[in-house]
Amino acid sequence: MECGVRTAAPCADRDFPRAADCPIMLPSAICLDGLLMLVLLNKPYGVLSQFSDRSTPPKRTLAEFGLPPQVYAAGRLDHDSEGLLLLTDDGPLAHRLTDPRHKQPKTYWVQVEGDPDTSQLQALCDGVLLNDGPTRPANVRRLECAPTLWPRDPPVRVRKTVPDAWLEVQITEGRNRQVRRMTASVGLPTLRLVRVAIGAWSLASLQPGQWRVDDARAVRPAR
Repeated sequence: MECGVRTAAPCADRDFPRAADCPIMLPSAICLDGLLMLVLLNKPYGVLSQFSDRSTPPKRTLAEFGLPPQVYAAGRLDHDSEGLLLLTDDGPLAHRLTDPRHKQPKTYWVQVEGDPDTSQLQALCDGVLLNDGPTRPANVRRLECAPTLWPRDPPVRVRKTVPDAWLEVQITEGRNRQVRRMTASVGLPTLRLVRVAIGAWSLASLQPGQWRVDDARAVRPAR
């Protein structure tokens, strides 16, 4: 991945990255004629990346979305984060999607508290030191305006006296709460975090709680 603080794209270009068109699937039984299954879900805020929860009171889980049987999350997305979550029924495929050695880039739109300057963006790009070690170089840019997104429930609490901004952050690692810790380390606390793409897969037109099935044969080693 090339590291660089890039110029923000115009507001008109801030729609979701779009992959090849494919129909949105709502809860139903699906058979893929024996092919490996890859499901793209727009995980809502407040939902765990698992199918059960034993806490009291229990949190929302993936069980409420009528996903195909036997799939599980390939990687995780924190309960307070939103966006693209990949699920599969195949262990080797899940490994290829999540192992950092395969360098599947993950792209996030991140609302931060503060007014990012060039030095903060460059630090995120070069890599910052976290308590579990330095991060790899990342692609980071400030978005010219807020991207087109669904309303979050509950809404983000923004302090009127403090500015906020949106960043696009692309990383190839997958540490626990990594993007949030990265922005906090340079003085830019994360207010909202939405994952919009993993490798070649994008949210496209998926709304929160919607999912679609993709062809798992599209998985290729990163070059």
